Amino acid sequence: MPREETESERLDRNFGDLLQELRVAQTGVQILFAFLLTLPFSARFGTVDTFERYVYVVALLAAAAAAAMIIAPVAYHRMLFRKGRKPQLVFSAHRMASGGLGFLLVAMVCAVLLVSDVVLGRTTAIIVAVVTAGWFATLWGLLPWLRRNDDDPADEDAADDDRAADNPAGDDRAADDGPQRPAQAD
Repeated sequence: MPREETESERLDRNFGDLLQELRVAQTGVQILFAFLLTLPFSARFGTVDTFERYVYVVALLAAAAAAAMIIAPVAYHRMLFRKGRKPQLVFSAHRMASGGLGFLLVAMVCAVLLVSDVVLGRTTAIIVAVVTAGWFATLWGLLPWLRRNDDDPADEDAADDDRAADNPAGDDRAADDGPQRPAQAD
């Protein structure tokens, strides 16, 4: 049974749900970013080779990009507060969160590759990093994507929420084409 709520109430709930998700991701990003920022100051960092330095820089930049994208919806909200732009806010925050998770995946895999390379050697590290990337892609992408296509009637509300996040303006022009830009609201 679908929830009975106005479009405004749905957008408020979707944005609140998204902020809760971002709080979880933000903690992980901040811890990883802090760890990566301290690495060059450790005694052993001077012995890393060129490959490890490049992996480190990619991990550091990906963690910084993830932090920026995961924190961006808060800044976006501040800039649009009381401007009647909730549909655009929910649409953009959804995109920023997705991008932030993508950068977080890259940062985590690179951090695993870097540490594994130092501890286990290059070949084993590459295998461990590929398995890690596959594990994250499965948990964060494949399983949710497979679940999204289920026909479970108990998930009607969740499906409605996903459609609202992908199409916060509530129009039908994005029915099967994925997320579209929301219509301007004044």
